[in-house]
Amino acid sequence: MGQSCTQDGMKPKLKMKDLFRSLGPGIMMAAAAVGGSHLVASTKAGAIYGWELLFLILAVNLLKYPFFRAAVQYTVGTGDSIIQGYHKLGRGYLWVFLVLSAISAVINTAALLLFSASLLGYFLPFDLSLNVLSGIVLVTCMTILFAGHFKALDLLSKIIMVILTFTTVIALSVAFSNGSVAPVDYEGPSVWSIASIGFLVITMGWMPAPIEISSITSMWLKRQCQTQEVTAQSALFDFNVGYIGTALLAVVFLSLGALVLYGSGIEFKASGIGFSHQLVGIYAATIGEWSRYLIAVIAFFCIFGSTITVIDGYSRAVSEAQLLLQNKPLDQPKHYNWWVIIVSAIAMLIVTMFISSLMGMLNFAMIMAFITTPVFAVLNYILVTKTELPDELKMGPKLKALSIAGLIYLFGFLAIFVWWKWFI
Repeated sequence: MGQSCTQDGMKPKLKMKDLFRSLGPGIMMAAAAVGGSHLVASTKAGAIYGWELLFLILAVNLLKYPFFRAAVQYTVGTGDSIIQGYHKLGRGYLWVFLVLSAISAVINTAALLLFSASLLGYFLPFDLSLNVLSGIVLVTCMTILFAGHFKALDLLSKIIMVILTFTTVIALSVAFSNGSVAPVDYEGPSVWSIASIGFLVITMGWMPAPIEISSITSMWLKRQCQTQEVTAQSALFDFNVGYIGTALLAVVFLSLGALVLYGSGIEFKASGIGFSHQLVGIYAATIGEWSRYLIAVIAFFCIFGSTITVIDGYSRAVSEAQLLLQNKPLDQPKHYNWWVIIVSAIAMLIVTMFISSLMGMLNFAMIMAFITTPVFAVLNYILVTKTELPDELKMGPKLKALSIAGLIYLFGFLAIFVWWKWFI
């Protein structure tokens, strides 16, 4: 029989080994996040602008922090997912979430699916079209999800994060020892110009992840509560490890781009195969040629992990939102399975349309994430501030001030983007 989420109250503080044993949803969120935003956007940021965007990437992660954390606060404090919280606020809130999440589900799944297929084709000993490779990745994801291996998905996420972090830190250490490839007198383009707004939007869209991922983290956390005791201390520790880890990895990937590609004259290719070759080449150029295929496999499993967690999470979130709107019981696995099929089928259709432009697909997904982010941020802020939560989970003055700053930043930059896109 499962246990519900509990608050710390008078419970003794958990020891560090117990906290690490409780890691789960936060690491799964990190595995879903370390995809396009890190391997693509952060690396390109360093490659094009050097170190200029370092502060902005750190600021974006900090300003989005309260809205991701809200999922943990609400779920541990109430035992419900934040999707159920939207429903309690009113059907209008839930409709907004459902529509935006359904759109994000197919776009983000398609982008990650195409990226996974491109990397898979890199190290296979025979040639297959991207359509076939995408189909193989998609069928594999669906098979794992339909088998109901939540624990396997949890374990896979942890293994991927450890291996990716280890190899990337090694690559960065070697890159630092080798020094930058940019000539001493090289001056790259300035990020502080109107022409750079589009790139900034793309970079911030998935940094560290679309905010609606917080609803998915909430559902994973709720499910974890059904199999083990989860306290505010353990849940927030899990979340902070995953979130801070993704922020640090973003800095690492930016550093790799700045050291290995900035000033090199190399431009990112738009095709899936071409881009995946360049991505793997960054590691091979720093660690050594011997690592090329090893890194290709690791990068594939990183993006594959993101793909499968995104399909699972979005399908659960959209399914739950629809069932709540229809006033039906939430425990309906068949309903979730149908949404896995629907999201996967539409995503595959999108892949066939963008088959020759991986970068275009990823850029579109990131722009959509940037546009919808302020809406999800407001939803999460309203939910946490209007809900009676235990003291250890309430939004204190510092976190509330950070939330207000985050909302001003998100809506302010969205206004700048709209002005740049349609009025100049």
